[in-house]
Amino acid sequence: MKDFDLSKPSFKLSVIGLGYVGLPIAVAFAKKLPVVGFDVNKSKVDLYKSGFDPTKEVGDEGIRNTSVEFVSDESKLREALFHIVAVPTPVSNDHTPDLSPVESASKILGRNLAKGSIVVYESTVYPGVTEDICVPILEKESGLKCGVDFKVGYSPERINPGDKIHRLETITKIVSGMDDETLDVIAKVYELVIEAGVYRASSIKVAEAAKVIENSQRDINIAFMNELSIIFNKMGIDTKSVLDAAATKWNFLRFYPGLVGGHCIGVDPYYLTYKAETLGYHSQVILAGRRINDDMGKYIAQAIVKQIIKSDKPVNSAKVAILGFTFKENCPDTRNSKVFDIVEELSEYGIHPIIADPVADVNEAKHIYGVDFTDISQIRDMDVVVIAVAHNVFAEYDKSDIDAFFGNGKRVLVDVKGILDRETYEYADYIYWRL
Repeated sequence: MKDFDLSKPSFKLSVIGLGYVGLPIAVAFAKKLPVVGFDVNKSKVDLYKSGFDPTKEVGDEGIRNTSVEFVSDESKLREALFHIVAVPTPVSNDHTPDLSPVESASKILGRNLAKGSIVVYESTVYPGVTEDICVPILEKESGLKCGVDFKVGYSPERINPGDKIHRLETITKIVSGMDDETLDVIAKVYELVIEAGVYRASSIKVAEAAKVIENSQRDINIAFMNELSIIFNKMGIDTKSVLDAAATKWNFLRFYPGLVGGHCIGVDPYYLTYKAETLGYHSQVILAGRRINDDMGKYIAQAIVKQIIKSDKPVNSAKVAILGFTFKENCPDTRNSKVFDIVEELSEYGIHPIIADPVADVNEAKHIYGVDFTDISQIRDMDVVVIAVAHNVFAEYDKSDIDAFFGNGKRVLVDVKGILDRETYEYADYIYWRL
């Protein structure tokens, strides 16, 4: 490690996995160092090479101007001594961790690992994965010995897709290493791009645990809001009004009800509870929150059906449009979108909604869900309009824009996140519902 001179022109860094997390990392480091950006998806790499950013995290101009060497040839990894692994860590259908992406990345990197390298994992995992699962794979594939021929560390990603304020450079970065020397090098490398500074965790397991509880905490808080919404709707009380009132207290935590999907908040708690169960502890609070959040798509669909009944229209022939399909606002990512839960539950009632989302990755939605989007301009003569995702473009709609979506008779507007003014639509005799 004594030869880790960041000022050397020959020092090169690699990023394995060029998605919503890996791409911004690669582009940020390329402003300071030579960077190899590797992904097994050749079509994705070709898009980057052509100057197109489907993630919208960096932007087409940022891709065109970056010096990142985008490759799908794994042998190019041999040119780097510092490697960052930023592949997704999803869960299986039974909610157990699916470590195959991080295991596969470790095999690829191991086959191309040079002596004297440092490998840093950014993928969200439960405590122990880096040292107990990834290191043995690296050793087996490379024939090298960890701690002697190469070192490892962990630095959890904190990128918030679609967020233009909290970016890689402006969020404090947790770093960890297998020993003090490794930690020092890793910290110095990240300090090249992290303006907010780094926090040196005491161990790799501490850093892994810190990441997995960040999203678990948020998941539990949103689950509490969702449960309140269910209760208050039964009472005929507007949840948003209650939260606005409660938020006037200085120490009230401001969370809102909503769909909790994506590849972080809707996934990470399962990593923690899985590890806990292998140690003989069955989670109570964390899994209770997960159950509430996982059921919200079904709950919203049932609420939609109730509003249709109120409008005196037959349920199975109701014309329904859903605006928004991504897992969160202003982000094209549709992976683990809970909006699809609404679609599936509505189909149980014979309702087959049309879906529009000007922000979503069209090809991804088609590949994962088999969904074809309708252009917003084609949404007319609807009985029900569901604003499922709080995209800025939807929040900017005025009443005339909303009116244009509907046909004759009672109009049902389901504003899941409450981005429109409730009184405006109720005054106009809409049947308005929100969480």
